[in-house]
Amino acid sequence: MIEVENVHKSFGDTHVLKGISTTFEDGKTNLVIGQSGSGKTVFLKCLLGLFEPEEGQICYNGQFYSELSNSERRDLRQEMGMVFQGSALFDSMTVEGNVMFPLDMFTKQSKAEMQDRVDFVLERVNLIDAHKKFPSEISGGMKKRVAIARAIVMNPKYLFCDEPNSGLDPKTAILIDNLIQEITKEYNITTIINTHDMNSVMEIGEKIIFLKDGFKEWEGTNKEIFKTDNEAVTNFVYSSELFKKVRQMYIEERN
Repeated sequence: MIEVENVHKSFGDTHVLKGISTTFEDGKTNLVIGQSGSGKTVFLKCLLGLFEPEEGQICYNGQFYSELSNSERRDLRQEMGMVFQGSALFDSMTVEGNVMFPLDMFTKQSKAEMQDRVDFVLERVNLIDAHKKFPSEISGGMKKRVAIARAIVMNPKYLFCDEPNSGLDPKTAILIDNLIQEITKEYNITTIINTHDMNSVMEIGEKIIFLKDGFKEWEGTNKEIFKTDNEAVTNFVYSSELFKKVRQMYIEERN
């Protein structure tokens, strides 16, 4: 669990995060949504420990980040997995090498132990025969699955995903959403996803945080988002034609 208490973050005279408080629970897919410039990326970097708030606290399973020593912070970061927007794979490494990289860097496991773990996570993301391929030889959806495998290879307690469906066709995006949700529940991970994808909101938004101009404007579930009268949320969400139709269906059913 991650608890966020009254977090503020500024850069010079620009106040980016303005008193955000929320809780992200284990075993749930927590989504952070909002327009460009709303503070989503800065918020994610604060959660990752890359930025430290000027005010407020972030607590990881009872541990306040501000109270941790440097070595304790390093240990905490090794419990975090990250899926980057562009997958961020090493072009010169094979799929197997990319997934093994964190184990090689941060553990003292034997080669055989690392290989067993890599084989396991690649099978878990349905990439059984891709070990020796290079990123240039696989599809965008496969690259995302490699990125997910690399993110979970260290058995993280926390999984962060930045626009995991960026650049994917709708069918592949749904597969990636389902995979992230399955892994979240299977390993009871605290998963936080920055996204613009309204299909993700509808399909896996077990908890949704909507940011606007650095404030937490709204939070709820993918079912509650259809019921809200918050104008900022409805303007953002129902800019999608799909969501307009779903909203209308909900209104008609309620009446």
